[in-house]
Amino acid sequence: MQLDSKRSVSTFGTGAVRRCNLLDLPTNLMGLVWSAERVVIGRRVCKYLRLELPLHISKIMLVKKRMAKISDDEIMKDTTDLKQMKVFLKWQGPTGGLMCAVKVCQLVHLDLSCVGIGPTGAERLAMELASCKALVHLDLRSNQIGAMGAKALAQVLGQCTVLSWLGLGNNQIGAEGAESLAEVILRCKALAHLVLNSNRIDDAGVGRLAAVMGQCTALVHLGLSGNRFGDQGAASLAEGLQGCKELGFLDLSRNGIGDEGAEKLAATLGGCKELKHLDLSNNGIGADAVGKLAGVLGECNKALAHLGLSGNRIGDQGAGNLERVLKECKALVRLELSSNEIDEAGVRRLALVLGECTSLVHLDLSDNRVGDDGVTRLVGGLVRCESLVNLNLNQNGIGNKGVERLAKALVGCKALLHLDLSQNWIEEAGMRRLAEVRRQWPRGRKALLVDLSDQTQTYRQRYRHRHRHTHRHTHRHTHRH
Repeated sequence: MQLDSKRSVSTFGTGAVRRCNLLDLPTNLMGLVWSAERVVIGRRVCKYLRLELPLHISKIMLVKKRMAKISDDEIMKDTTDLKQMKVFLKWQGPTGGLMCAVKVCQLVHLDLSCVGIGPTGAERLAMELASCKALVHLDLRSNQIGAMGAKALAQVLGQCTVLSWLGLGNNQIGAEGAESLAEVILRCKALAHLVLNSNRIDDAGVGRLAAVMGQCTALVHLGLSGNRFGDQGAASLAEGLQGCKELGFLDLSRNGIGDEGAEKLAATLGGCKELKHLDLSNNGIGADAVGKLAGVLGECNKALAHLGLSGNRIGDQGAGNLERVLKECKALVRLELSSNEIDEAGVRRLALVLGECTSLVHLDLSDNRVGDDGVTRLVGGLVRCESLVNLNLNQNGIGNKGVERLAKALVGCKALLHLDLSQNWIEEAGMRRLAEVRRQWPRGRKALLVDLSDQTQTYRQRYRHRHRHTHRHTHRHTHRH
């Protein structure tokens, strides 16, 4: 059947559709066959659009034109090889989302992220996926499928025994949806990549997932950030992950995990010898729990490359407790410790071991209380850390005195390319001193980029207010005990 520019009506299932030539559509809505492996289609294809794909198509992706970086010239490429009717797409608005009736039984890769699929659209999609037994990769992130849509999909995906990549992040599936997905985890023995970020999953929902996670021995990547579980959920997860020996990526940031949950996780993570990425940022973890976590990671997780602990309450003691990680994890590339109430004492303990972390590239100490004295302690460790490329000291109450001490050490930091000193107290004299360092920069080395934006009185007042408030709280707490 040939595609022509005349619009006609054809039937597909129970509804009537309009058929049109792709070349007649606006360029940002047109389809493009990049190769025999992939088809990219604009988001709001048109109200009714029927595409014809060759039998050997195995990947279908729906992305916005700007995300796909498609030029108008590429879009105008010849599409006459689209001969056989295989995929039906229909935009049903925010509630129904995008209905995709997939008739390519050998489909292995389907990306429908960020297209507004709702519960109704998810149910229709599930009906069509029932015939795709070979599906390996399904990405439905950032839609609106909810618990009802998750339940419909789970009933079908359990039959896709070769499914290895499942992305359902930011879909508001809640505990009920998580319970439905437990069956998928139980049946899909090949599942290696599971993304459930920002789904309002609470302790009960995580508990249901964790109960079957031990059967998912192929799991490599687990994302559960931005949900609503705390210590109880973390404890359940720790027990469930004991059988996941191949786990390499674990993101539990932006939840409500405290010391108890973190300690339970630490006991389990010792068995995950392949763990490379661990993010526990923006929880409620304290110094003692970080100490136990660091002990386990330093002893058992030699492959660790990324450790995120920003937005907790580890303080100076917790910063010092990370000594074991910095010494033993020789593969550590990125360490994030922003917003942790770390001041001079904590920075001094970190600086003592920075030289032993030979692979560290990125160190984030922003929004702490390093100050001028802390910078003095830090510079010795920076010179010895020869691999450091990015250093973030944003919002740390650093003034001209600290800049002077930092400037003397910068030439010795041979790999450093980016230094963030924004939102501090640096005045004109300090800025001139840094400019002088840049003029004297050794020839042949890449230029150092220094961010000095927003050096205003507002940040000085904000920093002093925060420091005074924390000091009063600590004083009252000590007095009571």
